[in-house]
Amino acid sequence: MSTLWQQRYAQRTQRMGSSAIRELLKLTAQPDIISFAGGLPAPELFPIGEFMAAAQAVLERAGREALQYGTTEGYPPLREMIVRHMARYGIVVGIDHVLITSGSQQALDLIGKVLINPGDRILTEEPTYLGALQAFTTYGAEYVTIPVDGDGLQTARLEEALRSGPKFLYVLPNFQNPSGTTLPLERRLELVALSERYGVPIIEDDPYGQLRFEGRHIQPLVTLDAEGQHCENDGRYRGNVIYLSTFSKTLAPGLRLGWVVAPTEVIRRMVLAKQGTDLHTSSFDQMVVHEAARGGFIDRHVLRIREVYRRRRDVMLGCLERAFPDPAAGVRWTRPQGGLFLWVMLPERIDAASLFDEAIREKVAFVPGAAFHPLGGGQNTMRLNFSNASEAMIEQGMTRLCRVIRRQLEALGARLPQGAAGRVVALAPAGGATARPAPTA
Repeated sequence: MSTLWQQRYAQRTQRMGSSAIRELLKLTAQPDIISFAGGLPAPELFPIGEFMAAAQAVLERAGREALQYGTTEGYPPLREMIVRHMARYGIVVGIDHVLITSGSQQALDLIGKVLINPGDRILTEEPTYLGALQAFTTYGAEYVTIPVDGDGLQTARLEEALRSGPKFLYVLPNFQNPSGTTLPLERRLELVALSERYGVPIIEDDPYGQLRFEGRHIQPLVTLDAEGQHCENDGRYRGNVIYLSTFSKTLAPGLRLGWVVAPTEVIRRMVLAKQGTDLHTSSFDQMVVHEAARGGFIDRHVLRIREVYRRRRDVMLGCLERAFPDPAAGVRWTRPQGGLFLWVMLPERIDAASLFDEAIREKVAFVPGAAFHPLGGGQNTMRLNFSNASEAMIEQGMTRLCRVIRRQLEALGARLPQGAAGRVVALAPAGGATARPAPTA
């Protein structure tokens, strides 16, 4: 094999690694495997009819513009729609605060390109989103982590970590990927205050915020930061938070459309970085999304998604409660109030990667949790997705998965009482377990 190319790769390629999830999806694409591995929305909910009508309307009305190059910042009417959407959450921004990206994954890459020098420390939750680690590591990031408990990032440990001088803090406050936890208002306020005190910016990744099934909406970090008077003379935002979101979870991921809201000087730098990457996000896709989403359609569509995902989450939780009714078995899990995922914690002696091999033989798949830990660990954890499979498939797949877990526990001599009354066991502060009764219907 020729060594010609081996001598010419940039040093940063040595830090690149394949996404564990993307590799698993190749395996779990087999039609007889029930997969809880990918973060895939339900394809039967994609608004195909609305997109067909929107695409035809765009091509008939402005086909030449839709098929032409566009501005790097994005299609102005779509950015204006996002400005109005953000205003509903109390975020006063202008169109020049918004950049359209090719999915929020591109936004993470642009943040790495603009902000990270080799050796910079990035403060993250533990566990955290694998795609962010993949993007940031390419640019030479090192990591400082804070554990997640049942209420998300443990802000009581935040001040010590901030003293290490991280470049920025990356956090998913709503229905976190992978844990499914949500940061309560009190912790959000503490996080924003400490960010201000130590001068450490926040990257707020919010792909799931609109997919809340229960409980009240909690103000985004960018809103709380703006309320701290981080505004220009005209009242527009200039603060410490870069906010990311996407249409992938509310419309369709194949469109590859996300957006960034940030101070204008940050947007200008990201625009320059994006120009060297892809010039601009697809003009046609942006115009079709704007056409399909306007007139209140996206709000009505999100209501439908929430109801379907809520039922699927409840089915998955019910399966876990019936299989492991007693916390003494050592199996714990989160109860997300929205989003796409829940997180399962097994006894420490169980290796989820080995469990995965056995699960595949049973024709069911999940993501072993170690990949979400930037500093290692988490071998006894797993992420389960409940949005993609039907309720019947979740019942069947969870029956298989729970059977595999029970065999592992029995091999370790664990006590597995039989019985009906189930309990949900949430991640607890300081890594402990807190049991609470399952909600009644």
